[in-house]
Amino acid sequence: MVKIRLRRAGRKKLPYYQIVAADARAPRDGKFLEVIGNYQPTAKPHAITIDKERAAYWLGVGAQPTTTVRSLIRATGLLHELNMKRRGQSDEEIAAEMENWQARETERKQKRLAVKTRRRQAKKTAEAEAQAQATEGE
Repeated sequence: MVKIRLRRAGRKKLPYYQIVAADARAPRDGKFLEVIGNYQPTAKPHAITIDKERAAYWLGVGAQPTTTVRSLIRATGLLHELNMKRRGQSDEEIAAEMENWQARETERKQKRLAVKTRRRQAKKTAEAEAQAQATEGE
């Protein structure tokens, strides 16, 4: 069975992963069939590059992605695009839907970033109040 999985590279404390198609029996960093893409989790934001044609080929011939790789492929929109092709939609419909998907994705990321900034601000104000109370009590 062929798996699409991560192959670790990089150095200590700075991981860099290759997305590879490999035999399920091969070790994590061992023999593989083809490099499909790259993933840099230490970059801000995470950097994902995937050769969509090769990933579609391997998924088409029955390769099973691991859960992490599936989420990375989903983040690029490839799974959504492949599902639309499988349903028989035209290229124009797919292109329009992918533009809509991209817009929704950027909106979702902006909302998530706004929530994070609000939480950081609330944490800072809470810490400042606690500091003020500690100095008041002395």
